[in-house]
Amino acid sequence: MSIERKGGRRSAWVLLAFSIPMLLILLALGTWQVQRLHWKEGLLARIDERLAAEPAPLDEMLGLYERGEDIDYSPTVLSGTFLHDRERHYLATWKGQSGFFVHTPLRLSDGKYIFVNRGFVPYDRKDPATRLQGQVGGETEIAGLARMAPAEKPSFLVPDNDLAKNIFYWKDLTAMARSAGLEQAEVYPFYVDANDAPNPGGLPVGGVTLIDLPNNHLQYAVTWYGLAFALVCVLVAWFWRRNDDRGQA
Repeated sequence: MSIERKGGRRSAWVLLAFSIPMLLILLALGTWQVQRLHWKEGLLARIDERLAAEPAPLDEMLGLYERGEDIDYSPTVLSGTFLHDRERHYLATWKGQSGFFVHTPLRLSDGKYIFVNRGFVPYDRKDPATRLQGQVGGETEIAGLARMAPAEKPSFLVPDNDLAKNIFYWKDLTAMARSAGLEQAEVYPFYVDANDAPNPGGLPVGGVTLIDLPNNHLQYAVTWYGLAFALVCVLVAWFWRRNDDRGQA
């Protein structure tokens, strides 16, 4: 066997040793994205179904939550009295404007509390004294969507909540309750996004729930499978040319 043939065979094995694992990785990534696509489509369908449902009383939402069921984006109705002096401020943007989502404890008839995201206020209207008209008093009825708070900080890139300045970068209900002087046992383990019913004076601006979950998994799957197909084509072309060159030798 000539040195040239040995070198060619060695090159073929090196190419296969590199290409086959790469091909398997690309196929696995494509399959994973297909699975994610099915999961995301199911999630979006469930959210659409919930949004179309009739609002359920808050105690019913709590019962579902305690049974371990997902209540995120479920319409609910509740009533109580706002504790405006204990509102918490979550840093946010709304329609291109920087500001805060105002989360205010609502005292229920049974003495418990639930945080209500009343909506958006511009950055320079963080101080409640600048929007006194919106600080509604007395018994108030709220309609909105039950929302699940994250159990932990979403990422190390997210800053820690600044309790001293009452600025929250992620919705830590435990910290919100503690900093508002509320007993954790008396605070609901989820919160409510109020609907877009106008508040007196125009602030906060309600109805800020964003239901815009990106669904690019099909595009990603096509990309990974496309790269896998391209790799197979390169391999076939290389071996075809190699055999053709050997046949002409």
